[in-house]
Amino acid sequence: QVVLVESGGGLVQDGGSLRLSCAASGRPDSNYAMGWFRQAPGKEREFVAGISRSGRTTNYADSVKGRFTISRDNAKNTMYLQMNNLKPEDTARYYCVASDRPTAYTSVTPSAWDYWGQGTQVTVSS
Repeated sequence: QVVLVESGGGLVQDGGSLRLSCAASGRPDSNYAMGWFRQAPGKEREFVAGISRSGRTTNYADSVKGRFTISRDNAKNTMYLQMNNLKPEDTARYYCVASDRPTAYTSVTPSAWDYWGQGTQVTVSS
């Protein structure tokens, strides 16, 4: 069992930046892929980014490529999402996810992920 807790959300202006963090606990190892999803009101959950267990390989949704950077520090059991040049359409609740499958970081399907955090709200004003 992996417990995930997100932090770092908030209100930011168009073009601004935020860094989300996800603290993982419940297991002594870091042998799980991790990622971020988001969900805006009235919309389905959307894959944002994924990262492999080692942190060496990443995957991004086209909508965030070049603006968002996913990373992880396994020594701290923490994953990050640096979000730059934020746009109003990035407004959503952002969820940290993890999976025991090593290739899950390539999956954009919510059902492929085993563990979910409660989410943190990001609001970008125009």
